[in-house]
Amino acid sequence: MPTVRVADQTDGVRVLTFDRPPANAEDETLLGDLQAALAAAEAEDAVRAVVLTGAGRFFCAGFDLSAPRRDGEAARRLRTLFRETHLRLLALPKPTVAMVNGHAIAGGLVLALACDYRLGVEGDYRIGLNEVAIGASYPRVALEIVRLRLTHTRASELLLGAGLYPAGQAIRLGVVEELVPANGLEATVLRRAARLGAFPREAYAHTKAALVADAVARVVAETPEDEAAGAAVWTTPESRAARAAQRARLATRRP
Repeated sequence: MPTVRVADQTDGVRVLTFDRPPANAEDETLLGDLQAALAAAEAEDAVRAVVLTGAGRFFCAGFDLSAPRRDGEAARRLRTLFRETHLRLLALPKPTVAMVNGHAIAGGLVLALACDYRLGVEGDYRIGLNEVAIGASYPRVALEIVRLRLTHTRASELLLGAGLYPAGQAIRLGVVEELVPANGLEATVLRRAARLGAFPREAYAHTKAALVADAVARVVAETPEDEAAGAAVWTTPESRAARAAQRARLATRRP
């Protein structure tokens, strides 16, 4: 079963829904399915705009911390897939709208920020970039997405403070443009996506490419040495201990 469901709506809007219970966490399968879905949406003329959302209570919980430890080669392949998928989403030459329907944590929030426009649902859920707290370094592409979308002050608060915030803080943090009642979220998002998709596609693509060009260039310019230095952060004793403690906390919350 694909971990990203594809559904076409009216006005050329395609909805991509993360569907990897229980938390839509990122692994090789989800990232690969997302990359393939984005490539298909880019290639099909009938698709004018893309909406990204999640099934259940989560938009996306970020990396799957329950996955078995990967060897060096598997970890490198995952980092490459992560970079390529996020670059494709960030630079997709069509409008992208994140429908943040629930918890958007760590890499899950980065996926939302990679979209052109973000709307969230009013409700009781959490958002945040808590990688530092669990001993994880930010891949270059994730850091550039955050820097592109947020002010320096808000990026510092989220990245270095590593807190998880109630959804009501999302507008203050700059994570979403609006919070919408649950009964109106889908209709509002589809309407916004259709409006963006109705613009002349060449003009939208050209302007978007110019807006993200500097961030994309910095990602592409990353050296293997820089990538290896970031990856090494994950393997320090303190980092591994922090993730082990996080896994233990998550295990106690499961029914």
